[in-house]
Amino acid sequence: MACISADGTLTASARKILEALSEPATPEEIAHTTGLPLFRVRSGLREMAQTGLVEEKEGRYSLTESGKQKL
Repeated sequence: MACISADGTLTASARKILEALSEPATPEEIAHTTGLPLFRVRSGLREMAQTGLVEEKEGRYSLTESGKQKL
């Protein structure tokens, strides 16, 4: 799953994941909130962590400043 389109915008799935992070959450909580499959949430979080949009701490993900700006 590519979270960022070629033009630099968020994909629909990535936007749902980021919007679900109003407070730190586990991948399972995000999947439940968004209705996305857990495998898609996990792969999206991995990709967004690599690009600096989210950060993981003790199994919970939260938005970074860059992630907030993308929304």
